[in-house]
Amino acid sequence: MKPKLLDRLILGATAGPFVFGVLIFVLIFVAGDLLFQAARLIIERGIALGVVVRLFFYRLPEVVVMTIPMSSLLATLLGMSGLNSSSELIALKSLGIPFTRILRPVLLSSILISIGALAFNETIVPFASVAADKLMRYEILKNQAVAVQEKVFLREEENKKLKRVLYIDQLDTKKGIMNGIMMHEFNDTGALSNTLTAQRGIWRNSQWWIEDGRMYDVNSQGDVNLLLRFERQRLALKLSPEQLQRSTRKPSDMSAHELWDYINQALTTGTDLSRLWVMFHLKLAVPWACVIMAVLGTGLGASRKSRSGGSGVGFGISVLIVFAYYVVMSLCRALGEAGNLPAVVAGWGPNVLFLIVALYFSWRVDRI
Repeated sequence: MKPKLLDRLILGATAGPFVFGVLIFVLIFVAGDLLFQAARLIIERGIALGVVVRLFFYRLPEVVVMTIPMSSLLATLLGMSGLNSSSELIALKSLGIPFTRILRPVLLSSILISIGALAFNETIVPFASVAADKLMRYEILKNQAVAVQEKVFLREEENKKLKRVLYIDQLDTKKGIMNGIMMHEFNDTGALSNTLTAQRGIWRNSQWWIEDGRMYDVNSQGDVNLLLRFERQRLALKLSPEQLQRSTRKPSDMSAHELWDYINQALTTGTDLSRLWVMFHLKLAVPWACVIMAVLGTGLGASRKSRSGGSGVGFGISVLIVFAYYVVMSLCRALGEAGNLPAVVAGWGPNVLFLIVALYFSWRVDRI
């Protein structure tokens, strides 16, 4: 059998189930959450249908990214089960074709899908999440949302150059109070010049005043030195609490690249960044779960036990495996944010664990 023909056979068997998986999993998420939220907004708040439709499409990219690993598992499991039940895999083995060769097109295509999912997660998803948040806050809730925001982030630029980065642990818009303040200032070359931290900030007389803070100097070699401590000082920020709320972003709405830049800037202050590190690693790890789920589905689908199962059984197995993956991921995330696990382990641990399982089932195929 020619290699190109073999690749077409494998990809042809998995392409249809992959598209089906994306559609069905998106439909499940949409029916279970987005449509319920949309109906509640229309019925209870009388929100115009056009606004609700916009919110629906802004939330959709995040849902699509979540469904891609699930769809990769379903596609390979159903595709390989179909080839197995029709004895096509047996025919391939009789020709001396090893399972690793059968796995090759699945592996390559899943890597391409993971790269696409990562690019989508870095560009479209953050933009759509910010748009959905603003639409919900200012057009639907009419700025009546909870006044207290957690973990907000603001970038200030002048002439397309980064001048200032502000991070606030908690912002109370109604009271004009912010807690846990950290600000980085940059020189004209874009290098970090100084860092300021403060325990508390108060909006008074149209100005921000910060209390119980420290100022650090950062030299060209990256060395950080304490310049001074202060009890009270005016903050060089012209935005009012309402304007600040409109301009800030949550770390969850950032791309991995933006989060990486911010974390590296914040390292100079010694602040606990466990939560942000875990979030950063998860933003990279989840798209690459497509490869792991594809390998796992291929190994399971090519096993002897899968010959007697239908598409319904394959779908059920896929749901159980994905559920187990997200349970493990949630547990590792909680442990990582609490500081009980290193952030890299909390983010990539579920992938490594399920990769071991996937390799085990793949190893068993040629030995059964």
